Amino acid sequence: MYRTERIKPDEFTPARFESEHTFELRGETIPYKTVSEDNVFYNKDGKPVASIFSYSYFRTDVKDVSSRPVIFAYNGGPGSSSIYVHAGFFGTRRVSYGEPDRPSAFGPYEVIDNPDCLLDIADLVLIDPVGTGYGLLLDEEEKDNFLGIEADAEALLNFIEAWCLRYKRGLSPKYLIGESYGCTRSATAAGIAAVNGKDRAYGVAFDGIVMIGNTVTVGEYFGRNVPVEESVIGFPTYAGVNWYHNHPSDQSVEEFVKEAKAFADEDYLLALYKGEALSEEKREEIMKKVSYYTGVSKEYLIAHGLKIDDNDYRQEVLKKDGKAVSRYDGRITRPLLSPWKDEEKKALWDDATADRYDTYFYAALTGDILPYLNVSLERTYVNMTMYYKDWNKDVQFGTTGEHLRNAMTRRPGMRTFFANGWYDLCTEFGHVYYTLDHAGLPKDRVFVKGYKSGHMIYIGEENTKELSQDIRTFILGGSPE
Repeated sequence: MYRTERIKPDEFTPARFESEHTFELRGETIPYKTVSEDNVFYNKDGKPVASIFSYSYFRTDVKDVSSRPVIFAYNGGPGSSSIYVHAGFFGTRRVSYGEPDRPSAFGPYEVIDNPDCLLDIADLVLIDPVGTGYGLLLDEEEKDNFLGIEADAEALLNFIEAWCLRYKRGLSPKYLIGESYGCTRSATAAGIAAVNGKDRAYGVAFDGIVMIGNTVTVGEYFGRNVPVEESVIGFPTYAGVNWYHNHPSDQSVEEFVKEAKAFADEDYLLALYKGEALSEEKREEIMKKVSYYTGVSKEYLIAHGLKIDDNDYRQEVLKKDGKAVSRYDGRITRPLLSPWKDEEKKALWDDATADRYDTYFYAALTGDILPYLNVSLERTYVNMTMYYKDWNKDVQFGTTGEHLRNAMTRRPGMRTFFANGWYDLCTEFGHVYYTLDHAGLPKDRVFVKGYKSGHMIYIGEENTKELSQDIRTFILGGSPE
């Protein structure tokens, strides 16, 4: 990978930057300081091999921090920096949202003091995992110790333990908040902390986890090998996206999705099982209902044996309008390519959400937030790597769902909050339902809520406010439902 800074492991010097600020939040003046720094991993010979880069926000007028929560937050990938949750949601400065389906990737960009920040009730630690953001993999020969489900989770645990010792926060309540693959990271880390890791045990425990865009699964490899028709798993999300764009009924999105899921769980699932054994009359009835709930045409269903492919759906639901919807956020659209062959073969991963928002978040972080935090580093900021191609997906202690179960059963009182967007075609809501029905989690400590948003729930001012309030309620011990 090309870099703009000459980095040699033998000459590597960890970076550290501090800043002090005040800002108005919910009617009070909040003083705080930030520490942005390398958190270095060393091999047995004392050679630096990798670094997690963190951005810590500390409220400074709290005399006793032993009961003050700490939120450790990150994005997913695997291979994503914390750019999205940092610049879009958690930081004291964040992007300003207008209409979700913004017309351009270009400015003007607006960065504002975050009115939904949680710094009044918790200190915040945003995390760039190894090799992402300003985090570094200094020694490629050490990559197996960081690039994998359990290796990545143990790196997080080592970081958190060291951070808590450095800042004397061992007594503080601790929360993990991960988005997308960050949910897998959270569940695995909490599970390993409750049992043991590859070479050692851990002493840290977590009061709660917030899963934004669930990737925790009771099947292998982030959902594959789950013994259910994928069309059924995806059906609630297809219904949500169809409701948003095509308004098939006067119901609320929650009511429409609930009704669609009930149909998919019974009639649709049975119809897919029966296949050619269905009578022609029943087939017509099923196709009519599937089209009603999802917006997919009868012609498509005939050609695909009543099944709906995730990728096809994005190109089919608004085909009549000449548009495709985004995988990350079904509210956001782009024009279909012509001829159709180009659309099928060349445009599938042309995602409208990334097209419109990646530059916005990058501009906000590097142009406003990092300078505001006094971070001045001549180092390539890698917002996303392709590490998932080399990711070790083996999980020694079962599935990531079992990791979460181990954490919640071995840490009595630990709670988990699943937050998913109704229009998220990346981590579909059906996987939340299926996981909750099969993972053996203690239901009295699990909370679930859907939002009128996509994968990054916080795109949109109202969504940001609602998610922030729900996380606040969760951390303060209430139910965010």
